[in-house]
Amino acid sequence: MIHVENLSKFYGAIPAIQEVSFSIQQGEITGFLGPNGAGKTTTMRILTGFMPATSGKASVAGFDVFNQSLEVRKRIGYLPEDVPLYRDMDVTSFLQFVAEVKGVAKAQKTAQVDAAIERCGIQGVRRRLIGHLSKGFRQRVGLAQALIGEPDVLILDEPTTGLDPAQIIEIRELIKELAKEKTIILSTHILPEVSMICQKVIILNRGKIVAVDTTENLTSRMQKSSRVLMEVDGPVDDVQKALREVPGVLGVEQLEQISDQIFRYQIDSEKDQDVRRQLAAATANHHWGLLELRTAEMSLEDVFVQLVTEEQAIAEG
Repeated sequence: MIHVENLSKFYGAIPAIQEVSFSIQQGEITGFLGPNGAGKTTTMRILTGFMPATSGKASVAGFDVFNQSLEVRKRIGYLPEDVPLYRDMDVTSFLQFVAEVKGVAKAQKTAQVDAAIERCGIQGVRRRLIGHLSKGFRQRVGLAQALIGEPDVLILDEPTTGLDPAQIIEIRELIKELAKEKTIILSTHILPEVSMICQKVIILNRGKIVAVDTTENLTSRMQKSSRVLMEVDGPVDDVQKALREVPGVLGVEQLEQISDQIFRYQIDSEKDQDVRRQLAAATANHHWGLLELRTAEMSLEDVFVQLVTEEQAIAEG
C-alpha cells in the first residue's frame, strides 16, 4: 500500500530526513515515533504531496507520490497536528466545502458528509460553528474531513494532542474502528497509545530510520535481561542484599517507598531465566512480607529511549 525508498529531504545543507525506507501493507496501523525534529512530520508531508522530497522514491496504492500526486492525494486522508478548520463555518458546511475541494461528485457529497459525521460521532454539533466547539469535537471534525473522499489511507499527526483523558480514549476508539477498513499511519508522543493501537512501529531519530518492527519483536530484541517487580515489607538494605545474592540476579533497584518498611524493587536477571521462586524463598527465609511478585516486560517507552540513545551515541562517537 505504501512504499518508501531512500527518501531524503534537505533544507539547504541541513537534512530533515536521510535515506528513509519502509513499507506499510494494506490494513496495517503503523506508529510513527521519534523525538521532536526527527523527521516524522516531514515524511508525512512528502507522502501527502504537501512538499517535495530532495531525492528518493515513494508510492501510495501503486501511484508515484511525485509523478502522480493527484492520484495519491485522492487516496489519502490527512489530519495534520494543527487541524485545518474554518472556525466561522458550521460543521456541515465545512465538510461540504471539503467534499467539493476534494472533487467528490455532487450526487455523493451529501451521503459522504453524513457518513463522516456519523462515523466521527458529531451528529449533535453538525449545525454549530466550529469556533464554538470543544477541542475534542474540533479534533473529531478534523478526522471527519480526513474521511471525506473515502481514502484508503489515513495519516494522523498527533491526533490526541491537547485532549483530556476522556477525549483521548474517545479518539483512540475511533481510530481503532477506522482501522478495520483503512491503512493508518499514526504519529504520536503518547507511547502507550501506540502499544494499544499499532501493529507495527517505525522509529526515526535525526532524520534516519532507527527501527521498523512490531512492538513485540522490538521488545524481545532489545530486552537484554528478564525483569521482575517485587513489593517487600522488610528493612530496605537487608532486602536488597538478600535479593542480590540470589543466583542469576544481575541487579536490584529500589523503585519507590510505599510506606514505612514497604518498598517496591526491580530485579533484573539473566535473560530467559525465571528467578521468581528463588526470590520468594529469599523473602520467606527472612520472614519478610512479600506483597507483590510479577514479571515485567520492557515497555515501548524503554525500547524507544534505548534505541534513540544508542543511535545518538553512535552518531556522536
